Amino acid sequence: MFLSIIAYLSILLFLGISAHKAYQFSKLPLHGRMELYPVPKEKGYEHGGSFYEEVSWWNKPHEVSHAREIIEMLKEILFIKTLFENQRPFWWLSYALHLGIYFIVAWTVLLVAGAISVLNGVVVAANSTSAWGLLLFYLTFATGILGLILATLGSGLLVLRRMFDNTLKKFTTPQEYFNLLLIFAALITGIITWSSDFSFTAAREVTANLLTFTPFAANGILILHIILVGIMLTYIPLSKMSHYVGKYFTFHTVLWDNSPNLRGSAIEQRVKKATAYRPTHSWSAPHIKKPTSPKE
Repeated sequence: MFLSIIAYLSILLFLGISAHKAYQFSKLPLHGRMELYPVPKEKGYEHGGSFYEEVSWWNKPHEVSHAREIIEMLKEILFIKTLFENQRPFWWLSYALHLGIYFIVAWTVLLVAGAISVLNGVVVAANSTSAWGLLLFYLTFATGILGLILATLGSGLLVLRRMFDNTLKKFTTPQEYFNLLLIFAALITGIITWSSDFSFTAAREVTANLLTFTPFAANGILILHIILVGIMLTYIPLSKMSHYVGKYFTFHTVLWDNSPNLRGSAIEQRVKKATAYRPTHSWSAPHIKKPTSPKE
């Protein structure tokens, strides 16, 4: 019962805090638009130009392709395209971590589906007579193994890379080490917990018990694993790792926002609101603070 409460509470906090952060992003004043071309949503300007180059552009319809914009965002989200193009050696480690996390998310969904199937009397095993049970078994096995291995290697090697790379070491904060080590600890305890259960039968049973709030026997490492995962899910949206929330805003409303500022337009109203904005908090960065003595 206690472990079920931790699991549900951490998931609710993860979703709730993430949604709240997205809401905060959506309410921020108008950003300083970069207008870096080519803008994926611009039709006919893939070469890097802009519809602003057209004669009397303000009298012409502004054609936008949101499909192309979404495709470009997915390239970054699913494959970390920018890092691949600019920091290829670092990309291998970062992508291993991210791809492993994607597999683990899929694995978790499959464990829930498998647990529900077991509760409904469907056998999920290699010798299952049900096509659905057989498919669930192999997909759960593949995503679980790949996810745990890739994410563990990615997080562990990223810690080492940041420790021993002379350039990265200068810019890596203690919080970034903590973030990676927290993920690594949750993954290692997961590997230890399920290492003797390659069919993930026990994992499916534990999932079923968590879903139904059914008490079950749990050893120390399983309890530690569930607690660490709960802490990680609650902590991620509060930390720098919450960049998954800001991806949409970074691309859609910052890098690729080149909507014209015409008289009477919504953009004009947002510009007026932004210019009237006065922050309620002062800057705390050292290079922004007012000098405390003439020597500074």
